[in-house]
Amino acid sequence: MQYGFDNDKYIKIQSEHIRERIAEFGDKLYMEFGGKLFDDYHASRVLPGFEPDSKLKMLMKMKDDAEILIVISAIDIEKNKVRNDLGITYDVDVLRLRDEFLDRGLSVNSVVITHYNGQASADAYRKRLEKMGITVYYLQLIDGYPDNVALIDSEEGFGRNDYIVTTKPLVVVTAPGPGSGKMAVCLSQLYQENKRGIKAGYAKFETFPIWNLPLSHPVNIAYEAATADLEDVNMIDPFHLDAYGKTAVNYNRDIEIFPVMNALFEDIYGESPYKSPTDMGVNMVGNCICDDEVCREASRQEIIRRYYTALCNLADGKASENEVNKIALLMKKARISTADRKSTVAAKQRLDESGVATAAIELTDGTILTAATSSLLGPSAALLLNALKHLAGIAHNVKLIPQTMIAPIQTTKVTYLHGRNPRLHTDEVLVAISMMSLIDENCKLALEQLPNLKGAQVHSTVMLSEVDRKTFNKLGIGLTCDPVKKIRKVQQ
Repeated sequence: MQYGFDNDKYIKIQSEHIRERIAEFGDKLYMEFGGKLFDDYHASRVLPGFEPDSKLKMLMKMKDDAEILIVISAIDIEKNKVRNDLGITYDVDVLRLRDEFLDRGLSVNSVVITHYNGQASADAYRKRLEKMGITVYYLQLIDGYPDNVALIDSEEGFGRNDYIVTTKPLVVVTAPGPGSGKMAVCLSQLYQENKRGIKAGYAKFETFPIWNLPLSHPVNIAYEAATADLEDVNMIDPFHLDAYGKTAVNYNRDIEIFPVMNALFEDIYGESPYKSPTDMGVNMVGNCICDDEVCREASRQEIIRRYYTALCNLADGKASENEVNKIALLMKKARISTADRKSTVAAKQRLDESGVATAAIELTDGTILTAATSSLLGPSAALLLNALKHLAGIAHNVKLIPQTMIAPIQTTKVTYLHGRNPRLHTDEVLVAISMMSLIDENCKLALEQLPNLKGAQVHSTVMLSEVDRKTFNKLGIGLTCDPVKKIRKVQQ
């Protein structure tokens, strides 16, 4: 795998930069964390070398000086909003996040429920958390937020909110997803702290877009593709250009809200500490790219991957045509097409030859392998076996899993579990190989190759099951699928 990002450098200089920002304000810094604190697979795909938990590792270097507020909107509680990548509701994810932070020795201060307006579901959730010994605060819904600055910055606005008691110099404000009210929590606390004579500041940690990369850089275009459903648009920060005469990239929501933020800062501090939305950020990711071309190519592949994801979501009724069309335009902007994904081209060629569902993988050394559906294995499971045999130097005609072992698994799936598809999925294949590795040297060698699949790219000519998608994701394999449910002909 080629690396384009220096992860060790990032952890070092990012924590140093945050400490510098804390010192600028004096007593305390409220830092809004956009995106994911861990499991940031998008960043690891577009910046090869960036570890999915890099931001968490960076915080670990500052854990003695940091505490965490987890924010959830009362509106999301009431709607049972689901985090799509994990398939769990936001209220459940709050507890998952808290456990993850505590397990790593980080201090979790409390849970903050925003947009509160007397919702019974929010009251019930608060009682549930308090029974678990978790401190909970409310932020009231304010009419006219965020435009009515005069009301917001008053005792009838932020003054009605609970004051969150914090004790450490860095307060990290995070949430299960966007729109939770993280910024409102930070601003409310600035108001509350100022009333009590405590000097507190605000900063924003948003990995993307990367402010010191060009607007047309594939890494920044990939961010637009990733947020196509939110209709985010990368823009040149006009405030930064006007103040400093320098070009910086930000996105529409921060640029649109900055005049309001500035007015709030002026009301709270007497003057604003920032001249632009880019000034508010502390992101040092752009300074840690060590091979720009590697990151460009990885980002081009991510844009294509996002396009296929949108197509499949559209086929499932989970996305709009606008989302698909926007990513298609971004592909033109990046001057790429689906033909630039080698595994896609190979899978479609194998489909044309066989007439059955197929899959192809591009290994990190450039090797292309393909597989087709059979009566025993689906295309992704067959492909995984082919890749492991290739990496282990095992002849293609060697059967790692004997048919006598596959047959009872199929019987269980269809007869006892009442499934419709008797073919083995990727996770079932890995379990079977694991069992065989106790008595078969080839299976042992094949299993040892699993780490070498990280960074490989797979394309399937049919939409894969959630199980297969998660397996590839856990292995660090980039996956795309055609928006096709099933190809009925089966190769014998």
